[in-house]
Amino acid sequence: MRSKRHSVVIVDDNDMMRTVLRAMLRSERYDIVGEARNGVQAVEMAGRLKPDIVCMDVLMPEKNGIEAMAEIKAERPETEIIMITGSADPDTVQEAIMNGAAGFIIKPFNAARVIDTLAKVAARLRHRR
Repeated sequence: MRSKRHSVVIVDDNDMMRTVLRAMLRSERYDIVGEARNGVQAVEMAGRLKPDIVCMDVLMPEKNGIEAMAEIKAERPETEIIMITGSADPDTVQEAIMNGAAGFIIKPFNAARVIDTLAKVAARLRHRR
């Protein structure tokens, strides 16, 4: 039985980062259903598109990833959120996990780490069904 492809929204204010993530995930079994460049767009998009997974940068203009995650989780607790950050300082990681982050990807990242992190989250999603 083929497992369902998981829908993903990518959120990063850096166009290149979104492009790299999209290429990595598309080669796997994920459907990229949307992309946003800030937390405000991320919240709107998650509400409208109802993705299984959101990959979101922590530091962004208008609304940071942790604030956006809190809003998305409040509206859609079933959406898994993976935070992406260039600074793995323990306070940021702790705050993200306390707000419901399902995983963490530290920049600079490689494809193996991204795919592995998403695979773990996707496995959790499958167990819920």
